[in-house]
Amino acid sequence: LHVTGPRTTCVPNGSVRITDHRCISTCVYSDEQHFSAMSGASKRARSSISICTQNILTVLCPENGTNYQEMLLEMTGQKTVPQVFINKTHVGGCDKTLQAHKDGSLQSLLKGENEAFEYDLIVIGGGSGGLSCSKEAASLGKKVMVLDYVVPTPKGTTWGLGGTCVNVGCIPKKLMHQAALLGSAMEDARKFGWEFDESVKHNWETMKTAVNNYIGSLNWGYRVSLRDKNVNYVNAYAEFVEPHKIKATNKRGKETFHTAARFVLATGERPRYLGVPGDQEYCITSDDLFSLPYCPGKTLIVGASYVALECGGFLAGLGLDVTIMVRSILLRGFDQDMANRAGEYMEEHGVKFIRKHVPIKVCELEAGTPGRLKVTSKSTESDEVVEGEYNTVLIAVGRNACTDKIGLDKAGVKVNPKNGKIPVNDEEQTNVPHIYAIGDILEGKWELTPVAIQAGKLLARRLYAGAAVKCDYINVPTTVFTPMEYGACGLSEEKATEFYGQDNIEVYHSLFWPLEFTVPGRDNNKCYSKIICNKLDNDRVIGFHYLGPNAGEVTQGFGAAMKCGVTKEQLDGTIGIHPTCAEKIYLIVQLTKTEKSQIPQKN
Repeated sequence: LHVTGPRTTCVPNGSVRITDHRCISTCVYSDEQHFSAMSGASKRARSSISICTQNILTVLCPENGTNYQEMLLEMTGQKTVPQVFINKTHVGGCDKTLQAHKDGSLQSLLKGENEAFEYDLIVIGGGSGGLSCSKEAASLGKKVMVLDYVVPTPKGTTWGLGGTCVNVGCIPKKLMHQAALLGSAMEDARKFGWEFDESVKHNWETMKTAVNNYIGSLNWGYRVSLRDKNVNYVNAYAEFVEPHKIKATNKRGKETFHTAARFVLATGERPRYLGVPGDQEYCITSDDLFSLPYCPGKTLIVGASYVALECGGFLAGLGLDVTIMVRSILLRGFDQDMANRAGEYMEEHGVKFIRKHVPIKVCELEAGTPGRLKVTSKSTESDEVVEGEYNTVLIAVGRNACTDKIGLDKAGVKVNPKNGKIPVNDEEQTNVPHIYAIGDILEGKWELTPVAIQAGKLLARRLYAGAAVKCDYINVPTTVFTPMEYGACGLSEEKATEFYGQDNIEVYHSLFWPLEFTVPGRDNNKCYSKIICNKLDNDRVIGFHYLGPNAGEVTQGFGAAMKCGVTKEQLDGTIGIHPTCAEKIYLIVQLTKTEKSQIPQKN
C-alpha cells in the first residue's frame, strides 16, 4: 500500500482499516492504469471543492486491490472508486462528493454536525412511497422514523397505516370493481348453461365489511413490517419548526420534537371539495365511500376524473342509479379518443351523464342513511339551471397536495402556490438539500402507487448505499378500472401529435370482440386498441392504448416492451397467445388512421 499526499508514507501490504476519522477520501485502485485514470477525477473534485488535502488517503494496491474493492462493496454497496468517508459516514464517489458539497451536507459532515441528530432519516407520511423509502433506509442500517396521521374527513372518516392506495384508493376500488364484474358474469352465466331461478341481489354491508376486513389486515401487516425493520412508527401529525426539526402531535394533542439529518416528504393528496354551499356538510368523497356504513342509493358523482368514472362504474355495476356530472372533458390528461369510448360504454350500460354543468348548491331535503339531497347545477355554456334529487353526492373533481400545513415555510422548501405541489430535481431533492419528496405531491410527476414505491426505494439506496439509479418517470403503464377497462402506456395521441407532428406519427388501431363475450352475445365492437408509432425512429412505439377486459394485465406486458424500445416491426413479428385479448394487438392492429377508412366491424 502506498499513501500519497504532503506526508508520503509507505504502508506494508495488509488489510485496510480506517482509524483516522479525519480521513476524508479512501481510493482503492487495482492497477497503475486504473490509478492514473481515476486520480485525475479525484484531483479535479478536490480542486473544485477547495478543501485541505493533507488528510486524504490514496491506496494503491496492485496485488490484491480487487479484494479490497470487494470488501468496500460489501461495506457500502458501491462498486466504483473513489469511495469517500467522512467522520465514519460513507458519502459515495466523486459525483456524490461534489453533490454533497453543492447541497451543503459535506460541510456538515466535516464539522461532525450529523452526530447531533436523533435520526438519520425522518419520513413524513406512511403511504406506499413513505413506507418503501423508510424500510429500505432501515435495511441499510440507518435510524429511521415514520410519522403518519390521517386528518378526519368532514364526515369523520379515518383509516389506518398505508396511505390512500391501501385504505381509500386502489385496493378497495379494485375489489368493488370486481364485485361489479361478478354481477355481469352472472348475467353471462345463463348463456353458458348455468341455471338458477332465484333473483340475484347485492348486499352492500357484506361487501363493505369483507373489503374493510382485508384492508385492516394490510394495516396490521405494515405495522409489523416496520417493527421488523426497526423503523420507529409514530401515529402523529408532523410539521417543521426548523429546517432539521419537526413537531409531532398525536390525536390526544401531545407534542414531541424530533430532529434528523435528512427528511423525506411523502404526505400524498386528499380529495378537493367544490367550495359551494353544502358540499362539505352533505357530500362525500372517495375517502368516505369505501367504508360507508349504508348503501349509497341513487348517486350523483361530480367530476370526470378516473376516480369519478371508476366509482360511477362499479356503483352502476352493483345495480345503483348513477349520474355523472361533467364540467368539460372525461379523463383529462388521457387519450381523449379512448376516454370518450370508455364513457360511451358506461352510458350504454345505464350510467347517465349531465354534460357541461357544475353544482352551485347542495341542500338536504331529508336526513337518513341515506337521506335525500337536492343539487342545483348551472350550465358552463349558458344560464340554464338544473335541479335534481339524489340519496348521495360524491365529489371527485381532483385532489390537493397535503403540503400547506406541515411547516414547509419554516424549513425553506419551495412549493407551487397554485396546487401545493413540490418541485424537485431528478433525484427527488427539493430546493433544501437535506429534504426530499416523493409520490403524488411532486410537481409534474405520475400520481401512481407503484411510482411512489419505486421512487422511495431508489431514493434510499442513493442516499445510503451509494447507488446511482434514479426513478424513471417515462413510459409508466397505468389502467383506469372503468366497466370496460382502459390501459395505457406512453403518449396519448394528442401529446404524440404535439411532440412529433401529425405527419411524423402513425396510429395503428382496430376494434375487437373478446371470445368471452361471443356466447353471451354482448358488447360486440366495443373493445378497441391502438398503438402510436414514431415514423422518424423506425416506427418505435411511443403510445399504447387498450380498451377491453383485463386491461391492467394486458398493459403491464406491453409496458415492459416499451421500456425496451419495441417497434411496430417487432410487434408484428411477435406470436400471440391464442385465444386471448392481448393477441389482438399482434393480429389485428394493421389499419392506420391516416388511411381514412372505416374500422372493420368484427363478426
